[in-house]
Amino acid sequence: MDLLDSILNAMDAPPAADERQKTLIKKQREMMERMQNKQKEELLRFRKYVEERMGRFAKDDRLCIEFQPLDKLHRSVIHEIAENGGFIAMSFGREDVDRHSVVYKKENAPSEDEVTARRNGEGWNADIAKEYAERRKDRLAQEQIDKEAATSEAGSSSTSSDANGGEVKPTSNYKAKYAHLIGESAALQAARKTETNQSYGFVPSKNKKDMRSIEQTLADIQAKKRLRLQQQQEQEQVHQPEASTSTAEDP
Repeated sequence: MDLLDSILNAMDAPPAADERQKTLIKKQREMMERMQNKQKEELLRFRKYVEERMGRFAKDDRLCIEFQPLDKLHRSVIHEIAENGGFIAMSFGREDVDRHSVVYKKENAPSEDEVTARRNGEGWNADIAKEYAERRKDRLAQEQIDKEAATSEAGSSSTSSDANGGEVKPTSNYKAKYAHLIGESAALQAARKTETNQSYGFVPSKNKKDMRSIEQTLADIQAKKRLRLQQQQEQEQVHQPEASTSTAEDP
């Protein structure tokens, strides 16, 4: 027992709970600082890499340079350096999947077709450019056809209206078209010419309750206000003598 007691007495006491917690917090803080320093160093290396790559890009004849998919922080570095260097930087793709940055020279800004193709995830090359040019050509041609058809239809409608004395007649016989569905009499009733109610939205003057003019109405309103103000003043004058009398009678 004497030997065991001497061994136990020689051992250091276990650290208190507060000391263990402080040590843990200190280790966590040191680990976080190391991670932040490591991230700063990595960003500095990446910034240097981007600056060197854009420096070479500014001196050659390439139209654009494309970076690999990166997170938002690294893409922000690319956009910052591109803006400082006088370039155009755009990002395409889905976030956390294939979002990447493409840098252009200002004199070779991307066309609308290229931006659309990259946003659609198709990339951009000579074959895709040719395909989009053909699509645009077909679209413009169809728009021109539609425009000419609309102009021609409007012209024919105007000519038909002039020929009929300003009256536009239907191009199909609605009576015969719907006779097999709703009968001859109902079809005739449905196809008859409708007339606009000319008095719709108007109230005859004889049905109006107030026949006064605007000037007379305003004058009556002012007269009512003056009368009401005069009555209030008279009431105040009546109450003032009563109040003075009651004050004199109080001990």
